[in-house]
Amino acid sequence: MKIAIVTGASSGLGRAYAKQLDRLLHPDEIWLIARREERLQALAGELGCRGRVLAMDLKRRESVEVLEALLAEERPEVAALVCAAGFGKFGRAQDLTAEETGDMIALNCRSAVEVTRVCLPYLERGSRLLEVASCAGFQPLPGMNLYAATKAFLLRYTQALRWELRGRGVKVTAVCPYWVKTEFMAVARDTANPDAVRHTPFAMRPEAVAAWSLTMNGLDLAVATCGPIPFAMEVGSKVLPACVPMALWDKLRRM
Repeated sequence: MKIAIVTGASSGLGRAYAKQLDRLLHPDEIWLIARREERLQALAGELGCRGRVLAMDLKRRESVEVLEALLAEERPEVAALVCAAGFGKFGRAQDLTAEETGDMIALNCRSAVEVTRVCLPYLERGSRLLEVASCAGFQPLPGMNLYAATKAFLLRYTQALRWELRGRGVKVTAVCPYWVKTEFMAVARDTANPDAVRHTPFAMRPEAVAAWSLTMNGLDLAVATCGPIPFAMEVGSKVLPACVPMALWDKLRRM
């Protein structure tokens, strides 16, 4: 059985990836993972293939254990894995609660690594692996410090994983878009300091980001920046000391 697995599938980028993988790969099933079961059920009804709803909270380790057991039982070929689950919070480090801090690290970092780990034995030559990071991971960002740090972690993890998997024929890409028009903004502003980042201009549609990154992954590129602004940020991070983009960002976020 050939399947695709998408985390964070109930909305935004995860939902867009599920629908595009359905058309692109024609898998037997797409395993849809997120907390909100009713949204997953609705998405499953829109797919051409069978959508298997796995309503679980990936911040909880036992959720990954359930996925691991299901994979061991069914032994599918994982034709595509997209780790799109994640969230951010605006505000300085001192503005965030212990719960917000722990949950962000657990979902953005640990869950992506653990889901990837349990899926690796089922990836075959030609399989696709996309880890949704962010252009925020290219440099430190005061005012959304922890979120940027989690995405820097995921970016480096994905780059090294790509190297480790060389020779297996698995296409591994870190997805690093700019702002995306999803529920991210509302969640990020629901914090003690919502004005830490005042504006999020030039946001892209999730469908465009998913299509762009899947194309880049098909070309076996290591990083998909999905637009000129994140591409400039990637290049800038390689030639400028970190204090320069931090100072520029610190002014832009207050405008």
